[in-house]
Amino acid sequence: MPIVTDLAILPGTRYPAGRRTRNIAGGAAPIHATNFSMGFVELDAYGGQVPWHNHVQEEVYFILRGEGELCLGEEVITVAAGQAVYVPSGEYHQLTNTSGTTLEMIYCYGPAGEIAHWRQELDGTLPRAGVEAPALPAGAKPQRLGDGKK
Repeated sequence: MPIVTDLAILPGTRYPAGRRTRNIAGGAAPIHATNFSMGFVELDAYGGQVPWHNHVQEEVYFILRGEGELCLGEEVITVAAGQAVYVPSGEYHQLTNTSGTTLEMIYCYGPAGEIAHWRQELDGTLPRAGVEAPALPAGAKPQRLGDGKK
């Protein structure tokens, strides 16, 4: 029997840094893949963010709609709809919506499982750029911690 999930009915999780994430496959998602995780993310207009973090999984961000600033290691680039970005294992990265519309993207990483920054962000314990984590690249948008701190 095929396993089908419908993005329209997945509630997802709202994060303090201005985004909603709906896990489609892997981990606690409806599709119980073990070798990868995949999900759909909406970043709020003008600053919604996947904050500065790293993890052991390699990952790909595929931008479906909107435009943003991606920090990857010591680099800052602009990303837009139709582009995919590879994030190597262990590399710090951050994605910030710089447009006036919702930025939509799909992530895929492997192996499957939840990423620590999800819980850290919800708990208010996300490592701060330049304090408990490496500094953001020069000129980058500040890290949003969701608790009023930047």
